[in-house]
Amino acid sequence: MKTICFLTILLPLLANSQAPTERDRLFEQEVEKMFPALVEVRRDIHRHPELSNEEVRTSGLVAEKLKNLGLEVKTGVAKHGVVALLKGATAGPCVAVRADMDALPIKELRSTPYRSENPGVMHACGHDVHTACALGLAELLSKHKNWVKGSVKFLFQPAEEAMPATFQGDWGAKLMVAEGAMDNPRPVAVFGLHTTALVQPAGTIDDGMHYLKAGQIGYTPGVDNANSDRFHITIHGKMAHGSAPHKGVDAIAVAGEAIMALQMIKSRQTNTRQPLVISIGTISGGQRENIIAEKVEMGGTVRTYDANFRDRVIEQMHRILKGITEAHGASYEMDYRKTYPSIINNAELVNATLPAFRRLFGASNVKELIPGMGGEDFSFFAQVCPGFYFRLGVANEEKGYVHGGHTPLYDCDEEALKTGVLALAAAVCDRLAAGQ
Repeated sequence: MKTICFLTILLPLLANSQAPTERDRLFEQEVEKMFPALVEVRRDIHRHPELSNEEVRTSGLVAEKLKNLGLEVKTGVAKHGVVALLKGATAGPCVAVRADMDALPIKELRSTPYRSENPGVMHACGHDVHTACALGLAELLSKHKNWVKGSVKFLFQPAEEAMPATFQGDWGAKLMVAEGAMDNPRPVAVFGLHTTALVQPAGTIDDGMHYLKAGQIGYTPGVDNANSDRFHITIHGKMAHGSAPHKGVDAIAVAGEAIMALQMIKSRQTNTRQPLVISIGTISGGQRENIIAEKVEMGGTVRTYDANFRDRVIEQMHRILKGITEAHGASYEMDYRKTYPSIINNAELVNATLPAFRRLFGASNVKELIPGMGGEDFSFFAQVCPGFYFRLGVANEEKGYVHGGHTPLYDCDEEALKTGVLALAAAVCDRLAAGQ
């Protein structure tokens, strides 16, 4: 009898804990009113995409809107970045939100009213949506500062997409951190979202396509993506006539053997449970069909999760290249660049945020995902304070929004803008309410 009475009391409480709150209902109404303007902003940015470190128009648009909302705005951070601070009605900690602004050198193939007007440049990674969601959040919270128990720092970031292979120095998020974007005040948490159409849910082992639809959120509790590195290898041989190969050292033949041997690191030299990708993406060498090539250059990427494991892979690459080139009388050089560290979502922050997502969108629409091997420099912000980087579903099969990012057919179901603003608002306000 006591058990029945206890359950009679407990179950309604559990149900109520999953019901939308007063704040949820208010924000949903406000975002619904804002939706046409959110679409307009997103489409404006989509029509005028700008490559990394060229985000002049985009950053100007962002800065103007933030100033009109009354935020403290700083421009020119890491070239074209914008940092803004929204102060709430009461004192408290600071929470940061990051939105990247740059586009990709891709020719858009979809014919839409908001198609890119910058030939060969396209928002094929959803940064137009990221920026629109963050601007929507700034507008929402500026109208309802009573729900902001502290301050919100907005990080509108340039140059998220991979830096040029020849670039030397800091870039994107790393440069923003170096220039003090995470200081004065320093956030206690940082949130970021990324539009995603195709995912692999946790527990699946197939390689089929699973859609993360508009209205859904995806997350990983811990490692989200990979250390993203680049390398450039030069094989030096000796030129000779193609009819007398014994008089030279064939750099092409040596390079071919090296490529195959590098793949053995994953298949035979490391623990099979350690995720690893070694991909050669470019190769060039030789001057003529009947001349033994004296030099071959190739470039590629290495993706890992664990930083110590990454260093062991680098050592193995050097050992393989040294052994193969010496065996054939050749030599090598390798320029290895550690670019983006892995994003590791803070477990406590994730666990504290997920209840709000489930309350807003329903538990079935908040999906745990398998970590990917992509790279993202949100990780530099998440090294300063606990971070949570989650996925914003944008797929809609009926409307044809089914293509992955970094492709010329990529586009988003704009209903996702509502989900993005609401998710960020809940994450920020809940973390601020928790205090220091």
